[in-house]
Amino acid sequence: MTGLVNIAYNGSNSTVIILDNSITGMTGHQQNPTTGYNIKGDPALAVNLEALCRSIGIERVRVVDPYNLKECEEAILEELSVDAPSVIISRRPCMLLKYVKAKPPVKVNEDKCVGCKQCMKLGCPAISMKNKKAHIDFTQCVGCDVCTQLCRLGAIEKGER
Repeated sequence: MTGLVNIAYNGSNSTVIILDNSITGMTGHQQNPTTGYNIKGDPALAVNLEALCRSIGIERVRVVDPYNLKECEEAILEELSVDAPSVIISRRPCMLLKYVKAKPPVKVNEDKCVGCKQCMKLGCPAISMKNKKAHIDFTQCVGCDVCTQLCRLGAIEKGER
């Protein structure tokens, strides 16, 4: 918050991206001020990040889904082109949370895959290369569909349960 206050106060031409995954993951998956629960799991005041940013003087605030690559790219490019302070909140609950359910894993259509390795750029632990083609480990895939957006040939397809 201190950094955002300084950006707003000084009218800095900055774009800040807040990663909101509904958890404090680096210290053991505790609740955080945006979840509406305190560290003990009891109901508490939920901090609204959008309202907080606006209240300290950041007028350009938008929320994106990090699983939607096109939306994220458009938001980043637009906010970087504006001569004003802005905040992009990238919001998606962590897949390791108990209440978050994975979608069916995606699969690779080997007839369409040419082994370009574009999907490998994600760094997803479920994606590897086997026999010069992409391979999805269904035990690790959470079905986020981000890799399907990257595959220009449509070789990565949505799975079924």
